[in-house]
Amino acid sequence: MAAKIIAPVKGTRDFYPEKMALRAWLYQQMRAASEAFGYQEYDGPFLEPIALYAAKSGEELVKEQAFVFPDRSGDLITLRPELTPTLARMVAQKQGQLVFPLRWWSFGPFWRYERPQKGRAREFFQWNVDMVGVSSPEADAELAAIGANFFWRVGLGPDEVQILVNNRRLMDSRLDALGVPPERRRAVFRLIDRREKMSPAAWEGYAEAVGLSPAQRRGLEDLLADERLWEQSEELGRFFAAAEALGVRDYLRYSPAVIRGLDYYTGTVFEARDRAGAFRAIFGGGRYDNLVADVGGKPLPGVGFAMGDMVIALVLEAYDRLPQLAPQPASLVVTVFDEAHLLPAYRLAAELRGEGLAVLTYPEPAKLGKQFKYADRIGARWALIVGPDELAQNVVSVKDLTTRKQHPVPRAHLAAFLHERLS
Repeated sequence: MAAKIIAPVKGTRDFYPEKMALRAWLYQQMRAASEAFGYQEYDGPFLEPIALYAAKSGEELVKEQAFVFPDRSGDLITLRPELTPTLARMVAQKQGQLVFPLRWWSFGPFWRYERPQKGRAREFFQWNVDMVGVSSPEADAELAAIGANFFWRVGLGPDEVQILVNNRRLMDSRLDALGVPPERRRAVFRLIDRREKMSPAAWEGYAEAVGLSPAQRRGLEDLLADERLWEQSEELGRFFAAAEALGVRDYLRYSPAVIRGLDYYTGTVFEARDRAGAFRAIFGGGRYDNLVADVGGKPLPGVGFAMGDMVIALVLEAYDRLPQLAPQPASLVVTVFDEAHLLPAYRLAAELRGEGLAVLTYPEPAKLGKQFKYADRIGARWALIVGPDELAQNVVSVKDLTTRKQHPVPRAHLAAFLHERLS
């Protein structure tokens, strides 16, 4: 009886070469967008003490949402569910040595203990971009511009995706006018953040549960319908003017319903959505001016956003923007004529690698037809043959696997011949 194949851990993904090629391509576009604005790549540890996240979210909430376990000394540690607290800790540790404003970006794995569903898993990869040390609306606009630049690079236009923008200080002022006391603001922000995820009746019940009167709820509904509210905010006025100067205004739209659920946001917040509304947020972020101080550093403002790899892949697929990627990096396969010509084949492959070419060598003698079929199936373009006749004449037979034509090329000219056709 055959052994049962062990299943992967729930909420994780296997990256076969085709999927890995897409992940690598997304990473390349993220790098290009980040570096176009002068941002430096960094990373932090995958394991952090639970206290780093509990400082802002509370220990019980962290235990519910993260993978938490004791180390051998009994201290609670967690697989990182996000990177911004790590960034704040790293900045606080070397605050006197860093040059501000710092512009950093990262791409790596994260873990959250939640129900796997379309566009969401327990293990995922995430792009993080942050500017620390500046509190201006123009800095906020730069972060949104990086996100827009990424969309442009992957072929998504403003008619397909939009970055929705709001400001928490603006919303605080409006909640003041509605008579909502400060101690209820956190609950009301969560109420706003969950509006699209709940039925109208459930949302009304939630509003009552957080202490809003019927008049305050109606006032909040009017507030969330006012798409010109941003004009009352100097910060947002400067934000949109900077976005215009940066050439990304078409990607941006004010939305009073965007509030972001995390408590550490203090000013402008934004999230990207597909225009059809078929998917959850593509990315989200905003201004956080207290986080460095909360982890023990001196007060320092920051703004940033994060984008997971799963939703953007679904959006690219829906809009037919996924690239045609060849996971096989070598377009050349050196065949092995027979046992006696195995090492000459290896020498030829090494010679071509020395000329900067990616070359795959068939690992054992086999019928040439089998080797040609293998080369064709993995997407290689050329098969190279070095048998007794080729060695005697100091040539290599080059077979075009597309046209099936084959002709000899002098060994001395082979690298130049192949470079010309692969360029």
